[in-house]
Amino acid sequence: MSVPAAQPSPPLGELVARLSALHPKTIDLSLDRMHGLLARLDHPERKLPPVIHVAGTNGKGSTIAYLRAILEAAGLRVHVFTSPYLVRLNECYRLGHVGGGGLVDDDELRSALEHCEAVNDGDPITIFEIETAAAFFLFAKHPADVTLLEVGLGGRLDSTNVVETPVASVIAPISMDHTEFLGDTLTAIAGEKAAIIKRGVPVISAEQSADAMAVVEAQAARRRAPLHMAGQQWHVGVERGRLVYQDDRGLMDLAAPKLFGRHQFDNAGLAIATLRAIDAFKIGIPAFEAGIVNAEWPARMQRLASGALVSLAPPGSEIWLDGGHNAEGGRVAAAALGDLEERVSRPLVVIAGMMANKDASGFLANFAGLTRHIIAVEIPGRAGAMPPDRLADAARVFGMRVEIAASVEAALRALSQLAYEVPPRILITGSLYLAGHVLDVNGTPPA
Repeated sequence: MSVPAAQPSPPLGELVARLSALHPKTIDLSLDRMHGLLARLDHPERKLPPVIHVAGTNGKGSTIAYLRAILEAAGLRVHVFTSPYLVRLNECYRLGHVGGGGLVDDDELRSALEHCEAVNDGDPITIFEIETAAAFFLFAKHPADVTLLEVGLGGRLDSTNVVETPVASVIAPISMDHTEFLGDTLTAIAGEKAAIIKRGVPVISAEQSADAMAVVEAQAARRRAPLHMAGQQWHVGVERGRLVYQDDRGLMDLAAPKLFGRHQFDNAGLAIATLRAIDAFKIGIPAFEAGIVNAEWPARMQRLASGALVSLAPPGSEIWLDGGHNAEGGRVAAAALGDLEERVSRPLVVIAGMMANKDASGFLANFAGLTRHIIAVEIPGRAGAMPPDRLADAARVFGMRVEIAASVEAALRALSQLAYEVPPRILITGSLYLAGHVLDVNGTPPA
């Protein structure tokens, strides 16, 4: 008697679509559903390796990339949960192993998600909540030395904020974003993000605006949490192209980060300050140096050197990809471009696509002094994407030359028909969703 062939598992995309139907809202900030599911899963969030919890508006992912690289350089096993993903859901889950970690494979991720789905038993739950529960379930099963946990949105009601006793609460730079969920003032947004601070747990904060700093300081005081604030308890700067970090334990003179941009020195400093504030981890200077130099984080001022899209651009062009999507994200990308222009001058073209709920004017204003050429595109296959003509209107206010292209590919082909005395510098930006599409089409997805 013949044995039936094993049926292939459905693609992860089909599973995610099924899970997304369990709750009609993509975002519905609450901890009630999460607490219920975790109780039925026997509380994996209480069985995690020591957790470093990271909130903020910009720089969370880069800070986590530095933390992971430094910890792994010190020989530690590191679990990582970040969001959103660029190309594959697997990017959100990194399992720590001896000698370095790796993304969870399809079969194990599918098994974890299906287990959470079965335990949830059809109750309403958002897709991010069930993805977070799957991370806790996976990380509790695999031994490791530390867990790096990125807040998805806000902090107070984010599904990651069920971890009661992290070893550190980290606050990356806070700025205006997601105002429809977090409030329309910087004080309100900072209050949501500072709510990850737990009683007695060290708080390590990047340099903040005065309004945000006041909120973080007040919350830390209420929670009796030791506060390590940039510019006060620790300092990071650039000297002769190197990263110089100083706190009450001394000074470190380290090589510059591989990730490009002045803001990456600040993100690296936040990671260093975090690890120096945690007594449990004894990290030597060689591990700090190796981690800063080797950290990678895709779609953050990432140079695309080869690939299907690169081949469409004018020969000799520089193509940079950045997922910035708010005013502050635009500011740091523009500052990085300014640094590039000082080194090697090239005409700059910005190819931009954004989501409809973003502040296009606030984002594009940063590039007004750097370029007069904007090409607006739509983010493919993404509900809620901003129509390119609306994005173009926002750019015209700043006196920029504006065109609309059907796609990034079409924009690059059009540029290749133009005559440049010097090959241009091209920035593709405005959304992590657009960045993910670019990496996928270019054939360079995150590994």
